[in-house]
Amino acid sequence: MTKFYSPGLILILCTLFLTSCSKDNSEDDVTGYDQTVTSRASYEYSALEVEILEDLNIYRKANGLNELQPLAEGSVESEDHNYYMIDAGAVSHDNFSDRASYLMNAVGASKVGENVGYGYRTSEAVINAWLKSRGHKDNIEGNYTHFGISVRQDAEGKNYFTNIFVKK
Repeated sequence: MTKFYSPGLILILCTLFLTSCSKDNSEDDVTGYDQTVTSRASYEYSALEVEILEDLNIYRKANGLNELQPLAEGSVESEDHNYYMIDAGAVSHDNFSDRASYLMNAVGASKVGENVGYGYRTSEAVINAWLKSRGHKDNIEGNYTHFGISVRQDAEGKNYFTNIFVKK
């Protein structure tokens, strides 16, 4: 015996099958490390932060390196880390892998580095301290294209610094 299905019935069955398997909330589909996060970050730089960005670029240019472009997402991540350090009462690179992973997904970073500091009052002082540290100097002189900066004060007026470097 030959079975016959009308084209209309086949169309209805296919439509029901395909739509019944879809999710109501598309946000549930955003998983995995290869998903790109859409970011609309903005950041208002203080005078000290602008001075640090400018001084780092002056140093890089004087050493034959490309100038870096400010990256709001890097500055927002830097600011969040400063607040974390202030709450902890200690300078650290805690959770750096989370910041790096976020920037890789959000802005397509292929490489991320970070400098932190505490207690300095001027751009010159914090940059000179970083340049005396091999790891921090390597970041300043590294193969990067962008950077973010944040300086925040604790309740006693001490500055916390986080400077994130990104290669796009």
